[in-house]
This record gives sequence, C-alpha cells and structure tokens, in this order.
Amino acid sequence: MSAAIRNAWSARARFAIYYAPARASGWWDAGSTWLARDAESGAPLDPQDTPELSQPLAQLTSSPRRYGWHGTLVAPFHLASNVTIADLLDTAERWAQQQMPFALPVEAATLGDFVALRPATSAGEEQTRTLAANALRAFTPLRVKPSAADIARRLQAPLTERQRELLVEWGYPYVLEEFRFHMTLSNSLDQAGDRDAIVERWHREAQRLGPLAIDGAAIFVEPAPGEPFMLWQRLAFTAEQEQRENA
Repeated sequence: MSAAIRNAWSARARFAIYYAPARASGWWDAGSTWLARDAESGAPLDPQDTPELSQPLAQLTSSPRRYGWHGTLVAPFHLASNVTIADLLDTAERWAQQQMPFALPVEAATLGDFVALRPATSAGEEQTRTLAANALRAFTPLRVKPSAADIARRLQAPLTERQRELLVEWGYPYVLEEFRFHMTLSNSLDQAGDRDAIVERWHREAQRLGPLAIDGAAIFVEPAPGEPFMLWQRLAFTAEQEQRENA
C-alpha cells in the first residue's frame, strides 16, 4: 500500500460502508444529479428544474447531499486506535469478495417525513438485511466502541426494547432485524405535497431504470466533522465469479 493511501485521512475522519450504484450506471447519474453532487468526483452538479415543489430542490436535499448518493450498510464510525487504514481496506476487500451480487427491485416511499428508495419486495428486504448484517459483523471489530456516556445519551431517544438492546450491543439501534435498507432522496419535509411529488417523480425513475444492481459497496469518508462524505474506495462483490472460476 502506498504512503499516500496510508496517510490519506486524519484521526478525525469517519468511515462508512455504503452501497453506491456503479459509476457508469444510470442509477448513479440519476441519484447524483438529483442531489446536485457527485460524491466520487466531488463535483457539484446542476440542480434539476422541479416546478412542482414548494422550494428549490437544492433546499430540500441538503442533508442527503452531504452524505452522497448511497444506501447505508454500516453507519459512519471512527477507527479504533490500534486499527490502520490498511486494516480497513484489507477487511473491506475480503468482505466484498465473499458477497454475491443480486438485483434489487426498488420503489419510492415516504419514510416518516422524508422520501427514500426502498426494496420493493420482502425478498429484497431480506437480501439487503443479510448483506448489512454481514457487513456489521465484519467491520465492528475495527470501530471505536461508543462510550458509556454516548450510549446513555442515545438511549434517551424513543426506541423499542429490542432497539435499545441492539444499541447497547452494537452501538446502533437499527441493525440486524431492525435494519431497513433505503437511499435517501430528501430532507425531513413538512409539506406532504413535496413528499408526494418526489415519490411520484422517483416512481417514474424506478420504472425507467429498473432494479438496482447490488454488485458492490464502497468506503465513504467524512474527512472531518461536518464535511461532505466522499466515495473513496469501491468494493466489487465477486463471490459468484470466484465460485464459477473454482468450479
């Protein structure tokens, strides 16, 4: 590994394991253009004309724009003090080599007060839940463990008993059977008309683009607190290919 990669990020950086559509795909173009930012190149993109919304689209997508076009598999974390960037990359590559690609039909929906893409079938929900659980188990040994004070603060949120148990065990309440794969399309929106318009727009996009190809993941990085997340390293899922080669 080059010195440039070893020293790419400071101790303040947070890392996340996200699903991101392939760069050469219509899904990457559509989502990045919608958020007006390409998280891989860092380039701002021209916002779309959306006269049916109550405000300019850029004002309604500021939160997901910072995180980039993605679906969370492992939420952002700091590396433990004894873990290096090399350890992270090695773990990520070995994990990705064990994952099999699959196609995921998706639909647009309102989740609370924001809009997101989600699996359109129960089979897709289970596939993404299994993928995220595998990632959680692979990357948890690399993460800084939440402090007792941090856990206590998060327990003040309105959580179910099971979510509280998961928070204490894993540092995050929405994992394992509580995980719900989604790709966020908006901020939390007060106006139902805005939510409905975005759902309708992305209903058409999902029909046009077809299923998501879940054929890889990516390491995203927040270089310093509050900075935009960047897609740093893509990770191809190669289990199916390796099985064919070894047959």
